[in-house]
Amino acid sequence: MKIAPSLLSCDFSVMGDEIKRMDIAGADWMHLDVMDGHFVPNITFGAPVIKWVRPYSDKPFDVHLMISEPLRYIDDFADAGADIITFHVECDSDIDATIEKIKSRGIKPGLVIKPNTPAEAVFPYLDKLALVLVMTVEPGFGGQSFMADMLPKVGAIKAECQRRGIDLLIEADGGIGEATIAQAAQAGIDVCVAGTAVFKAEDAAKAIAKLKAY
Repeated sequence: MKIAPSLLSCDFSVMGDEIKRMDIAGADWMHLDVMDGHFVPNITFGAPVIKWVRPYSDKPFDVHLMISEPLRYIDDFADAGADIITFHVECDSDIDATIEKIKSRGIKPGLVIKPNTPAEAVFPYLDKLALVLVMTVEPGFGGQSFMADMLPKVGAIKAECQRRGIDLLIEADGGIGEATIAQAAQAGIDVCVAGTAVFKAEDAAKAIAKLKAY
């Protein structure tokens, strides 16, 4: 299992150093949550910030766009150094066009589903994706409790991929830590986004190692 620390839980005043700290601690990816204050009721940071912190690690930058019109901004995030761009199936942009735009920039595309969105919403796009991100909290704020009732979506997506011979990763984001990682692993999740569980740990390396052990 890959662990992707969520920069939403870091100290924004030293974000570059926080990325470096997670890199040294054994993180596989860096997860960067972009929020526009419209699609979700919070605002974080945009492409300029990602561009400035990109040199602090050569690990993949997993950029999660919680924004209403992702298609308008793909070039910005590609130029900033994103390796993976995930966006919501519930957004206002054309899904196919957004996926194709991401791929045209040599970046891996992913789709995200909110807790109230069924797994089947991503089925029409599975053969075009590198990953699907299943939200295990309502998107917008860190530190929320893990919603275990989202895990059947993982099985449904995996079963559909197996039926169609599609190979992609399934990522989960929200409330994942030492107390919930076992459930995520048993569900078949490939990449876990972890925020407070690693950034607030006394020893980030030990915290990440424990999560990876599952």
